[in-house]
Amino acid sequence: MATETGTESVTATAIALVIENDPTNGARRLGEWLTEAGLELRVLRPYAGDALPEDLTGYDALVVLGGYQQPYPAPDGTPGAGWFPALEGLLRKAVRYRVPTLAICLGAQLLATAHAGTVQRSEAGPEIGPTVVGKRDAADGDPLFRYVPMIPDVLQWHVDEITELPHGATLLAASTRYPHQAFRLGDRAWGLQFHIECDTDMIADWASDSAVLAELDYDPELVVAACAEILPDVEEVWQPFAARFAALAQGRLPDAEPRRTLPLLGH
Repeated sequence: MATETGTESVTATAIALVIENDPTNGARRLGEWLTEAGLELRVLRPYAGDALPEDLTGYDALVVLGGYQQPYPAPDGTPGAGWFPALEGLLRKAVRYRVPTLAICLGAQLLATAHAGTVQRSEAGPEIGPTVVGKRDAADGDPLFRYVPMIPDVLQWHVDEITELPHGATLLAASTRYPHQAFRLGDRAWGLQFHIECDTDMIADWASDSAVLAELDYDPELVVAACAEILPDVEEVWQPFAARFAALAQGRLPDAEPRRTLPLLGH
C-alpha cells in the first residue's frame, strides 16, 4: 500500500487482524511467518474480554485461529462461544468485501457455518497428530495452493468435521476420512481444517490434559514426539504458503484464476 507525500513514496505496512479463540491456540509459528513476510499483526482475544470490531476497516487481512469450542450451537441454541455470532459476521464481511482471510481448524469451521455450510461431530472419530492431505485439481489455479506439494504434511487436532461446504466454495484439499480439508470461498478466503501454526510447546500443552487422547488410548508423549518430528516438513510447505498469503494482503499477489467455461456453440 503506497501513498505519495510530495515527491516521496511511502509504503504503509499491511495489518492483519488475528482472532485468537483459545489461550492455548495462538498464532505461534504462523504469526512469525506472517511477520517475517511483512504483515503487522493485531491480535484480539475475545475469551479475555477483547471486543470484536463491527467491520474490517483499517485491516488488510483476517486470520481466525482454532479452539476447543464447538462451531455449532448447543441444543438450546446457545453458541459455542458468546462472540461466535459476531465473528461469523466478520467472516461474512471478509468474503463479501474480499479481505484476504485465513481460517484454521475451528476458524475454518466457523468460516463454513457463517456461509451456510454444515459442521458436526465427526462420525469418523477424532483426528489427532501428523498426517497428510491430498490436493484437488482446483488447487492448481489457486494463488496460495498452486505451489503446495500434492500430498503435504499437516498436523490435525479436531473432533468436529465440515460435512457440507458452503455453496460456491472451492475444495482444495481432501483426505479419505475427512473430505473437506481445505477450501476457498470467493477468491480471497481460505479455510484449513488442519493446523499449520503449531510448535512443540503448543502440542505438548494440548496433549497434557486431553480427554480425546485418553478416549483414543494414545500415549501423549508419543503423540507430541510424532508431531515434533514432522514440524520441519510442515514448515517447508506452509511457511511459503503463509508468505504468499501475506503478499496477497500487501497487494503483491494475483487473485485466483477465473474458472474457465466452455464457449457457447456458434460463438
